[in-house]
Amino acid sequence: MPDLISIFIIGLLIGLTGTLAPGPTLIATINASVTSGWRAGPLVSIGHIGAEIGIILLIVVGLGALIGSVTWVIGLVGGVALVLFGLLTLSSARVALLPTGDDSMDVKKPVAAGLLTSFANPYFWIWWFTVGAALLWSYLDGGIIAGGAFMAGHWAADIGWLTLVSLSLHRGRFFLSESGYRLVLAACGIFLVIFGIWFVSGSI
Repeated sequence: MPDLISIFIIGLLIGLTGTLAPGPTLIATINASVTSGWRAGPLVSIGHIGAEIGIILLIVVGLGALIGSVTWVIGLVGGVALVLFGLLTLSSARVALLPTGDDSMDVKKPVAAGLLTSFANPYFWIWWFTVGAALLWSYLDGGIIAGGAFMAGHWAADIGWLTLVSLSLHRGRFFLSESGYRLVLAACGIFLVIFGIWFVSGSI
């Protein structure tokens, strides 16, 4: 039986490295906080999770036969992508600014905003067809429960972070300082590099 707690924690940490990065879904959450208050985070998360469920079904059902025959290649590509994403995160952390809203984005339907901003983000597709596919497939090898534990951790990161953002803005200020935000991003980058190296070593 796989260690479900460890898988959940890995999913949580991997999820945090993605959801912390500034992007359209985070901006949508900030904008929606003006009208929806603290509920903006959970509502945008629902839309984002809906987009991820769609792409997961595509990976598992549509690409299942192909991935199953070249598992080690998918793992190798995913591990290398993890390292590259980690290095990019470390590089951007040095000059990262606290995320702010975008006046051009009018968010009246947070769930739809979470769905649309996810699909419209190129990073979302690149991540899922490299890192996401490799990690999900590796844990599905341990059974549907192991794969579910990984995704539960991943979604807990999305919901937790976006809710913290909307809750803190609803109360009047972002809960992290700029230096604190950069430190958290740097820690995520280091984790991605280390985990990526470990993942590559397990695929070779």
